[in-house]
Amino acid sequence: QVQLLESGGGSVPAGGSLRLSCEISANIGGVITAVGWYRQAPGKQRDLAAGIATDGNVKYADSVKGRFTITRDGLYNSQTVWLQMNDLKIDDTATYYCKAERGSNNYWGQGTQVPVHS
Repeated sequence: QVQLLESGGGSVPAGGSLRLSCEISANIGGVITAVGWYRQAPGKQRDLAAGIATDGNVKYADSVKGRFTITRDGLYNSQTVWLQMNDLKIDDTATYYCKAERGSNNYWGQGTQVPVHS
């Protein structure tokens, strides 16, 4: 069983900042490896915004590089992963989802909405 609890979404003006949080807890039965923040705008597919691996390697979508930062506290089956979003743009409007990988399984959070307004 893997549980993900997201928080931190909300309406924000363009140019503003927001920090999303994903609290992850898992029982014995495997180790959580990579964690990612994905986003899905209305009518579009869900894409990776930022990800962090067990060894600390991070990756970002080109569209968020230099503006978003993913960080983590804890490791494996008990960790919190944050997504700091700065200089938000209208195009960043989406529902943001946290995803944890354990073995061949992916576990998703419930999503948190981030509407960016002018």
